[in-house]
Amino acid sequence: MSETPASESTANPFPVIRHVEVNAVARWLRGGWQDFRRGGRASLFYGVCFAACGWLMLLVFAKAYALFAGLATGFLLLGPFLTMGMYDLSRQIERGESPRLAPSLATWRPNLTNVGLFAALLVVVMLIWARASIVIFALLFSGGFPSFVEVARAVVSFEQPEFTIIYFAVGGFFAALVFCISVIAVPLMVDRKTDAVTAAIASLIACGRNPGPMLLWAACIAFLAVIGFATLFIGLIVTMPVVGHTTWHAFRDVVAAQVPPVETAAS
Repeated sequence: MSETPASESTANPFPVIRHVEVNAVARWLRGGWQDFRRGGRASLFYGVCFAACGWLMLLVFAKAYALFAGLATGFLLLGPFLTMGMYDLSRQIERGESPRLAPSLATWRPNLTNVGLFAALLVVVMLIWARASIVIFALLFSGGFPSFVEVARAVVSFEQPEFTIIYFAVGGFFAALVFCISVIAVPLMVDRKTDAVTAAIASLIACGRNPGPMLLWAACIAFLAVIGFATLFIGLIVTMPVVGHTTWHAFRDVVAAQVPPVETAAS
């Protein structure tokens, strides 16, 4: 692996981004799965929270599927923030500690301002996407606002190609945007108390430096999300914790460890 430093500041060094091979994704996933198993009830707690949020949205917006679709998929845009607790669980496991839920629930506190700013940004993106989703349904889906079955049939059979292509293209744009600015951003803010802007820039550099692995990792996230939705959110109990833990391993692999500054002897 080669490394690309983005700054030479010793006081507050910019994260050093490594180059990794595509097969690194398999290593990340293995590490994520192992952490999920070791995390036990703590990891499952977060998975149940994801599933419960999905069920709650389905209950509230059962008769407004266009809005539900936008919010449910937009909910995943908040994934980098919502999986924050799992980063701390993986860090505990990394240190050889028994994973505990309570500390992971407060992992945002040491860097509250920057984590809050980044979370607010993700919420804004989610709301914009939810609004765009409603507009696309209103303008392009024939027959008015549809039910889940009607949407599924239209997508699978490609009955309404204009709607399907535009909906997934716009949704893909928002997903790609969030992925590029957040793939390692939140772990950076959690682990090193990095500011939000630096963390987002580091994520962009990581994606530019490692397009192959990042594309594959994004595809894996999409696949795991589809499993979660296809099982009426039950699958999210497992898939989202695995995504969270795997993201931690991706962060550790892509971002070089911090090197303590060398102290010079006083003359």
